[in-house]
Amino acid sequence: MLISTKGRYSLRVMIDLAEHQADGYIPLRTIAERQDVSEKYLESIVKLLVRTNFLTGLRGKGGGYQLTRTPEQYTVGSILRLTEDSLAPVSCLEPGAVSCPRAAECRTLSLWQGLDKCINEYLDGFTLADLMRSSDAGNDYVI
Repeated sequence: MLISTKGRYSLRVMIDLAEHQADGYIPLRTIAERQDVSEKYLESIVKLLVRTNFLTGLRGKGGGYQLTRTPEQYTVGSILRLTEDSLAPVSCLEPGAVSCPRAAECRTLSLWQGLDKCINEYLDGFTLADLMRSSDAGNDYVI
């Protein structure tokens, strides 16, 4: 599994909007400038986020984008599952995959299923609100 730029930029857009939700609708140009990402590239991302009701958009003067829910209601997993083709570690676990004829005797299937479960539970354990609070996201492990 490799998270694409589309997935990473989707998270950045969502975090940006969460951090500035008190400002109302935020123009895409403003988001693109703050995130140092092409406005044209972000257009395709926000189109998907609006179509799936993660964002709402308003055209015209004073228009832009805003979240449809509170930051606590968006998990990182839900955003990445929306933007990525798959988060599955192997093709046989991808959504809609045809059942593998070797599944019954596959010695590694349980390994991949466990990893898939870990990935999804881990990503669903973080919300936009968590990422807003964390300036060092991912660097909070203690051994």
